[in-house]
Amino acid sequence: MTDQLEGSPIIDEVLGAAAAPLRVFHGKLEREGEPRGLIGPRDVDILWERHILNSAAVVPFVLDALGVSDDADGNGRLNATGQLADVGSGGGFPGIIVAACLPKVTVSLIEPMERRVDWLSEVVHDLDLKNVRIVHARAEDAKKPGEGFDVVTCRAVAPMRKLAGFTMPLLRTGGRLVALKGRTAQDEIDKGMKMILRAKGRDPRVVDAPVGPGLESTHVVLVDRK
Repeated sequence: MTDQLEGSPIIDEVLGAAAAPLRVFHGKLEREGEPRGLIGPRDVDILWERHILNSAAVVPFVLDALGVSDDADGNGRLNATGQLADVGSGGGFPGIIVAACLPKVTVSLIEPMERRVDWLSEVVHDLDLKNVRIVHARAEDAKKPGEGFDVVTCRAVAPMRKLAGFTMPLLRTGGRLVALKGRTAQDEIDKGMKMILRAKGRDPRVVDAPVGPGLESTHVVLVDRK
């Protein structure tokens, strides 16, 4: 089964220099993702759009949180620095994609399940990602660098009323949560506002996140840490 975007110029347009390592990732997902329980059978021909490009949609928001502006040549991506934690990395979404796109940002993949930690270790080796460390732990038990991470990312981990409680403490003061969400994102914020504020979250908002030319955009929730 061939991916619907295989050979499309959209891949290089969106991913830039990260397209080459992420083609290796795509191939591994295509071969092993379903048998290892990382993707569903309906995802095999839409891996680029549903998982890789969808994950890459957070990159501009990560750069903004780091105070970096990108340019047409992608210099912002290639030179951005900081500490990022990806919570519940699972198959590598969005953490692996972010690490490939931002090679000078230190990315900590936080994952409690051993079999997924094994997968992530293989991917990091195969893609030769020098900026990644894998943390085999729950978010609640993960150690923070110094005063905390600059950015925390996640995808399909928990509703905001739960997510705030174990992601906001990982952030430094002024850091930002960048969470990939579905169409119910605003409803999640409304239901979880009390917990978000209790966890020292500030100004939770939903933003539209472009995935690629002609592709349906996704939603990102941004929450700043007081």
